[in-house]
Amino acid sequence: MKFPTTEVKIPEGLNLITLGAGCFWCIEAVFQRLEGVDKVVSGYAGGFIENPTYNAICTGTTGHAEVIQAYYNPTMISLSDLLEVFWATHDPTTLNRQGADVGPHYRSSIFYHSSEQEILAKNMKTQLDDSKVFDSPLVTEITAFTNFYPAENYHQDYYNQNGAQPYCQFVIKPKVDKLKKFFSQRLK
Repeated sequence: MKFPTTEVKIPEGLNLITLGAGCFWCIEAVFQRLEGVDKVVSGYAGGFIENPTYNAICTGTTGHAEVIQAYYNPTMISLSDLLEVFWATHDPTTLNRQGADVGPHYRSSIFYHSSEQEILAKNMKTQLDDSKVFDSPLVTEITAFTNFYPAENYHQDYYNQNGAQPYCQFVIKPKVDKLKKFFSQRLK
């Protein structure tokens, strides 16, 4: 059963992309630091259960992926730049896992909101595969946006609020460090 597209209000002058790269805490921390990204919301997308909870998502049976919605100013950062950061800061070659986080809710995914996003994402994925940037083929799912449910409040801004926690230090911080090393010109 498919629920109708969840309405998303996009502020004037901004665009929206919905991305999954394993645990949403990781990708949220990365995208919050990018110049031109106005807002990042962690949540759940692509599933068939209405208003899911984190506990339900973790069962792997709701069809949802942990994702972020990034509201960005296309005059400051391009969709191409965002997707480049997306693919570089997680492993898009492992099906339903990122490191020790395992399950379909941790899948690499792009939920596009327009035909422009779809075409660019599919073309970039093909180019990355053809150029053998990664040792294995990309398994990133590229599908039309259908729904999004914000995660519970304690998941929002997680790394910034809990940076000293072991998961943050051992899993998220290396991704943020990689962002700083390879994409310093795109940081706030």
